[in-house]
Amino acid sequence: MIDWLHKLAPRVVIAVLGAVFLTACASAPLQHEALFDSNSPYQHQIELEQTPFFPQEDFQCGPAALATVLQTSGVSDADPDVLAGQIYLPERRGSLQMELLGATRRADRVPYVMAPNFEALLQELHADNPVLVLQNLGLPRWPVWHYAVVIGVNPEQDEVILRSGTTEREVMTMRRFERTWQMANYWGIVVTQLGEIPASADPLRYFEAVAPLEQQQRFEAASLAYQAATERWPDEATPLIGLGNIAYQQQRFADAELYYYQASELAPTYAPVFYNLAWALLRQGKHESAHQAAQHAQELAPDHPRFGQAVTTIENAANEQA
Repeated sequence: MIDWLHKLAPRVVIAVLGAVFLTACASAPLQHEALFDSNSPYQHQIELEQTPFFPQEDFQCGPAALATVLQTSGVSDADPDVLAGQIYLPERRGSLQMELLGATRRADRVPYVMAPNFEALLQELHADNPVLVLQNLGLPRWPVWHYAVVIGVNPEQDEVILRSGTTEREVMTMRRFERTWQMANYWGIVVTQLGEIPASADPLRYFEAVAPLEQQQRFEAASLAYQAATERWPDEATPLIGLGNIAYQQQRFADAELYYYQASELAPTYAPVFYNLAWALLRQGKHESAHQAAQHAQELAPDHPRFGQAVTTIENAANEQA
């Protein structure tokens, strides 16, 4: 059948999302100090005052923070109490990152995990995107984990502004904020409206964020995300492969064929594209073209256990259709 595990283009690997191993060093240099000189595009104050606020109950900072960014992304019915049932782990008295990512996808949104740096945070704020961050309010050896939403910075006053806990507008010095964020490995997510891409996004991280939506058959959200990616990164084959996979699963085989052909032009040495193309052609009864695509996939990866047998696989499937 069609190859799902090799959907991402050659330089992309699907990440296995799990709990982050948090071992930040409190003595590491701070990043923000180099970002606010006179030529900086971030030297002006920004505060996203319209960002919703949900005062948290004990240990409910995860659901409250997630509801904040989900509502900002257009999920108007996002509710901390409902989300708590999905992501709050009583035995841990909190929520793990992967629970937040999963709940975001269940809301048909892309949970983009930012690059772990302060400049990415500033890029998002200046694009009007609040950022959900994980902080360690304790010490590296005795952590006190806490989720909050960054809604602004004031470089002149050396301030970061957050929706945090029971405080609608918590103000921290940049140094204090970055230390707490640094001790959580600068983990943060951005959740945008459907069809929009975070300002700081790079292709690899973005495709890793979108791929699980496709695998979970959340096709509308995944399609809009991939369509946006074709516009943001027109030289990337991965979103076209993703669109082809979605079309194939929906039995829109002619559309799948078109997407795979377009992807093959951008990744002409990538065997999975031609293997998937062969299946899309076969499903339309285009046996000769399917054979040619399979042969090309086999030539590109003769030693691969699947692609190296592409011709035989397609021929057997064609005989079953006959």
